[in-house]
Amino acid sequence: MISRLSKPLIFVLALALVAAACSTSSNSPTTTSPPASTAPASSDSNALTGSVLISGSSTVEPISALNAEKFNTTNPNVSIAVEGPGTGDGFKKFCAGETDISDASRRIKDSEAEACSQAGISYIELEIAIDGISVLTGLENDVKCLAFVDLYALLGSESTGFSSWSDANDLAAQLGSTVAPYADVPLAVTAPGEESGTYDTFISLALKPVAKTRDTEKATRPDYVASPNDNVIIQGLSSSPTSLGWVGYAFFVENQDKVKAIEIDGGDGCVFPTTETIASGTYPLARSLYLYINTQKAAEKPAVAAYVDFYLSEEGLRSVAEAAYIPLASYEATIAAWDQR
Repeated sequence: MISRLSKPLIFVLALALVAAACSTSSNSPTTTSPPASTAPASSDSNALTGSVLISGSSTVEPISALNAEKFNTTNPNVSIAVEGPGTGDGFKKFCAGETDISDASRRIKDSEAEACSQAGISYIELEIAIDGISVLTGLENDVKCLAFVDLYALLGSESTGFSSWSDANDLAAQLGSTVAPYADVPLAVTAPGEESGTYDTFISLALKPVAKTRDTEKATRPDYVASPNDNVIIQGLSSSPTSLGWVGYAFFVENQDKVKAIEIDGGDGCVFPTTETIASGTYPLARSLYLYINTQKAAEKPAVAAYVDFYLSEEGLRSVAEAAYIPLASYEATIAAWDQR
């Protein structure tokens, strides 16, 4: 269910499934080993033991956590820890050999791949879902649609110091905005930080094209409230009627009573994020979501391979839609990549 997005989850299962949730103020996992069984295993699945350590994207975390819960219904003696400190921080742990699987809301960077290579970490990349980065504001904001030039004027490097939407009017006019002038209302920005794959993808898709035309830094303004925790971002955005920020689509879906999404114009008109527009690619901030599997650990730890097998099963892939993300049109390439490991 989408309600699993409400807090980071770590699943520790013994003879019966136990689902434990971390505080939203911390992304540090707490893990308890399953107690010793007082009865013999009743099936081969119950005989499977071991652990699976998953870290990375807070966007992908709900899918992996839901599959951990499902997997443990038939494999209760496997301890699975799922955390979401951010794609970048997840890759740091993954390339240091500290985790088995890295959830990612973007592809691995060259520098991260090099770090893995130097550490002797080999991996498989599995595309598992499609997401649409949702640009959000408070429920009372009258803004309906923003183009990339508007996002740059309000959130790009040249907007540093802007505390009101109207502060961006001159810059927006230079960029040819058809939305400006903006209202003279507070501009309270809360969004992912640099450890987040959602941060990286937002820059790449929305800000970089405009920054290149102005020969400016291809990054966001530094003076905003940044958090790796999507629930904290939602809290910040809902606390101001004229806020501005961005998160993954599922977090928008779950919090429509607190925030609203703004239509985005990527050059072909204003498009609202929906399952249909994201799946079709007409929503301009659509992106793929990934799993990265440590191949050596998958070979050495039966529980890791079994968990990924389940993830790519019909029931496991059903979790994508259940977590409010968009399934791929075909999983043939993803399954083939895993089978050919």
